[in-house]
Amino acid sequence: MEPTRVTSRLHLLDHSIGQSYLWRDGDELTLVDAGWAGTADRTAEAIRRAGGDPDRLRRIVLTHCHRDHVGAAEELADRYGAEILAHRLDAPVIRGEAPVPEPDLLDWEVPLFQHGLTVPEAPPTRVDREVEDGEELGFGDGAVVVHTPGHTPGSIAVHLPRHGVLFTGDTVASARGVMFGVFHVDRASAMESMRTLAGLEPSVLCCGHGAPVTEDTAALLKAAVG
Repeated sequence: MEPTRVTSRLHLLDHSIGQSYLWRDGDELTLVDAGWAGTADRTAEAIRRAGGDPDRLRRIVLTHCHRDHVGAAEELADRYGAEILAHRLDAPVIRGEAPVPEPDLLDWEVPLFQHGLTVPEAPPTRVDREVEDGEELGFGDGAVVVHTPGHTPGSIAVHLPRHGVLFTGDTVASARGVMFGVFHVDRASAMESMRTLAGLEPSVLCCGHGAPVTEDTAALLKAAVG
């Protein structure tokens, strides 16, 4: 897993199915999503290759409860002393106390969804801090939670307004240009959430699937919601 530099403080970590993002505040590190179970060693090595020290990992922010985002979170958190954060509506699923909500799949999404299930199931994972819409997260010079229900009830985006960076989770994808994400529990709500994100006019878009977008970002996101 080779880290890909997005900005001087941001790297993409690609897990082949799903991805996570490493943000740096000086020596302090934040991971947005954690990849799937069994990838902790590779993630730690990728952090080192990006110039970071895994022992400085302070928090892991989970954008939602799906296995390709949650799987390695607790192993990484236990190893390096990080705090795990997630929205209160997805926290019971992440902890294994409630089932993963079933998506409303379109026909063409079914084979993609089955492919995603080849990722190991996430183990029950602790959530140390349940967050809400508008809550500041303590990194990125004012990172803020944006509740984006629809992909899952407790899906969140993370907005760093001072840097123009937006982590969208799976509400938005960038696999074939900027596009509406897939596998939503409530497609109408997810589209409303995407419109909310478009209104933030980011300059750097970091989706759960697909390459980061760093050029014409706000315009491409607005065009994707019509």
